[in-house]
Amino acid sequence: MSGAVYALIVNACVAMLFAATFAVLRASYPQQRASGWFCATYAIGLFSPLSELGVRFASTPALFTATSYLTLVLSMLCFTLGVAQLSGRRPPRAAAAIAVVALFGRVMLVDGARNSIGYGLVYQFPFYTMLLLCTVMAIRAVRERRDPSWAALGIIFAVTASHFLVKPFFAAAFGSGATMRDYAASSYALFSQALGGLLTIASALAVLLMIVRAVLRSTRAESETDMLTCIANRRGFERRAAGLIALSRREGQAIAAIMLDLDHFKQVNDRFGHATGDAVLQAVGQALTRTAPRDALIARLGGEEFVALLGGTGFGGAARVAEEFRVAVTRLGPGLPPVTVSGGIAELRPHDTLVTLLDRADRQAYEAKQAGRDRIYPAPSSAT
Repeated sequence: MSGAVYALIVNACVAMLFAATFAVLRASYPQQRASGWFCATYAIGLFSPLSELGVRFASTPALFTATSYLTLVLSMLCFTLGVAQLSGRRPPRAAAAIAVVALFGRVMLVDGARNSIGYGLVYQFPFYTMLLLCTVMAIRAVRERRDPSWAALGIIFAVTASHFLVKPFFAAAFGSGATMRDYAASSYALFSQALGGLLTIASALAVLLMIVRAVLRSTRAESETDMLTCIANRRGFERRAAGLIALSRREGQAIAAIMLDLDHFKQVNDRFGHATGDAVLQAVGQALTRTAPRDALIARLGGEEFVALLGGTGFGGAARVAEEFRVAVTRLGPGLPPVTVSGGIAELRPHDTLVTLLDRADRQAYEAKQAGRDRIYPAPSSAT
């Protein structure tokens, strides 16, 4: 067998592996819809090298000639739609129009001279134009998100688009064969399939890494979010709090913690039921989020215990925010039983850790409960 045949077999195997990989991702993480488009890309694209093998060995090459180009165009269309989904954009209308124009142009090329530049430019038209669309989407994603991964993806798309654009000139210079069967046996086919395969692998790996990164981010966000209140849980709070404390110390800024504990919350569950208790906890989480400063870190540590970490805020500022929290909790809205909250405040000291900071705030909250509940301790007036 010639090198071109080996390249076709390798490309078919690579397409099959990537199709299976993206299929697993789509089944495991349904929210990653882009992986479905990329699965379709390589599942459909698999038939292109298989069709070219059919052209070489079958007695009726015309059918395989048609399926080779059709599957390539459909594969490229799915890839473009996948990139749009990955970047959070609407599918570009131009992609479908390019596919239609390309298929019409291919029909018009049936009797064309294969080794001419004009033939090659029309033949490669859907591939370099759709990849240019992908490049534009990647550039826009870089501008909007400041994400270097999208810059790398854009470079790969641009290089691959250039590859398809210059292929007609190489074909004219070195000869791609007068027929599809001649092409399959030519040295140009080996070059085209080998380089095209490498660029296909680079593009597939790049989008695969982007999807895996999105999966990891989503998984971490879910593991660090309290599912009931949709604010941070203890794990998420501790991870982000460590960074906030480190930043405050580097910049010499104050940082304060507010511990909040709902008063007599067990009575709410006992009297109204756990469903109502859950609704109260949800409403409290929403009230704290609305009331807190924009850069505050809000979390539910467990049960009816909440915490807020305020960067760039001293004792007095934290006391005022805590009092706003207390008032907000008493106004959760109609349909919910009235509840109150007791809170404690602590400001970070030079030798504090997160544990010691929260422990002091928690002891202050306990003092507030001992003093009669529904209050912040120390009181805002005494913390200024």
